[in-house]
Order: sequence, then structure tokens, then C-alpha cells
Amino acid sequence: MINEQIRDKEVRLIGADGEQVGIVSVKEAQRLANESNLDLVKIAPQAKPPVCKIMDYGKFKFDATKKEKEARKKQKTISVKEIRLSASIQTNDLNTKLRNAQKFLQSGDKVKISVVFRGREMMHKERGIELLEEAMEQLKEFGDADAKPKLEGKSMGILVSPK
Repeated sequence: MINEQIRDKEVRLIGADGEQVGIVSVKEAQRLANESNLDLVKIAPQAKPPVCKIMDYGKFKFDATKKEKEARKKQKTISVKEIRLSASIQTNDLNTKLRNAQKFLQSGDKVKISVVFRGREMMHKERGIELLEEAMEQLKEFGDADAKPKLEGKSMGILVSPK
């Protein structure tokens, strides 16, 4: 709340320079704010009596949005990259895919390693578990598995988080 929106009888007033003026009536606080060509802003409405400060409200809002934008810039979004393997993958192909997973983990992304089963490969789920365990063995210095491998329909997957 600012200026005339404040309906309390008396408030604890903080001056424009940050010093505490004390408990004054709202009319007196509004008069002091008008004399210095600034706004009266309620900053702590839950206090008894409420705390108000004399400040330039437009500049305060501008600084707040600027700080918020700066905080958003510094946020790191973590994305999940997926590596899809076949149950009949050869060793060199597996190593190539795991090198890519290693790059993803080093850049800070999570990696989901999936083994896709086709047709009769579903009868050999242990091959998928072996592949995922081999992948985790090669990636153990770059990341940790979030959970054990689990079967989801025709694919078995595991999520790896960077260290």
C-alpha cells in the first residue's frame, strides 16, 4: 500500500535516509512524505503498529524488477538428455553413446539411459540390465544413478545425475 491507500491511525515511520522517526499519525507521515516529494509506503503491515517508509516508490519497483531479472539470468536450468540403446548393441556403438553421455554429465545435464526392446528381445530383459550396469560402471566417475533400472513398457531406463 502506498500514500492514501494506508488507512491505519498511526504508523511507525522510517525516514527517507533510513533513520527511524518514531510512531506518528498517518496524516503526519503523509505530510512528511509530501514535503520531500516522495511516497509513503507500508513495508510491514503485520507489525503493531504497521511500519511505513518514505521512499521513491517508482525507483523501488524498478530496482526490484531489475534484481529479479538478474536472479533469473544466473539460474541454471537442468535438462534431461536421453541416450537410447538397443538390446543388441555392439561394444563400439555402446562406447560412442557413453562418451556422449559423459559429455552431457560434464556439462551439468542429467542423462536418461534407455534400452529399447523390440519383438522377442522382451524375453531377454537381463540383457538390458547388463547393458545399464555396464553403462553405470563406465560413467561412475561422472555421475550417480538416481534409482535402480526399471522397466517401463518396452523400454528399461535409468536416470543419471552429474556429480
